[in-house]
Amino acid sequence: GSAGQSFGAFGLTGLNLRLYGEAQDYVGKSMSGGEIVVRPHEDAHFLPHRNVIIGNTILYGAMGGRLFAAGLAGERFAVRNSGATAVVEGVGDHGCEYMTGGTVVVLGETGRNFGAGMTGGQAYIYDIGDNFERRYNPELIAVRRLEASDDQAIKALITTHLEKTGSPRARTILEDWETQRQFFWYVAPRENVVAIEGATEGSVGIEAEEETVKA
Repeated sequence: GSAGQSFGAFGLTGLNLRLYGEAQDYVGKSMSGGEIVVRPHEDAHFLPHRNVIIGNTILYGAMGGRLFAAGLAGERFAVRNSGATAVVEGVGDHGCEYMTGGTVVVLGETGRNFGAGMTGGQAYIYDIGDNFERRYNPELIAVRRLEASDDQAIKALITTHLEKTGSPRARTILEDWETQRQFFWYVAPRENVVAIEGATEGSVGIEAEEETVKA
């Protein structure tokens, strides 16, 4: 059936939720562990990757856990995600906004301004429509095509997505991997952004130590 706001919010390790239907906004908000699977009802006859199954601001502030959704998500997917892993089949505007950690796989199109403020984590985008280069925010992130070293990790996530949700799109990609992998982009913060973030965290740690010594 249908779940309301904040389905699976604040999820912990050991809490595993399976929803056959759809959910509204804030799925997995601030979750730190566990797993959420959202897939169409068994009697549904529509194509999942062309229909919305979860709402806006999914995984807001998540620190861990996994989400697999066989369908589209709304805007601000994985905003401020700092550790969760997710596979979804399309997202609206501002995906992975202010993301600091975790892994996101989008098996479909993104909206505009993807990766704005993203300083950590990584994303894989299946760009079958050849639109992504015009939709990501280049300020802090860089994109490249898949390298051979990427294959194992992303194939494992797509395989799990298929097992958990029965996704037709995941099945199509895996059955013709050598061709379909060419449509993927790898997205991550620019190296200088990672260096700056690391230096900032280091200086904060040093200042904290100095204050402790003084005290």
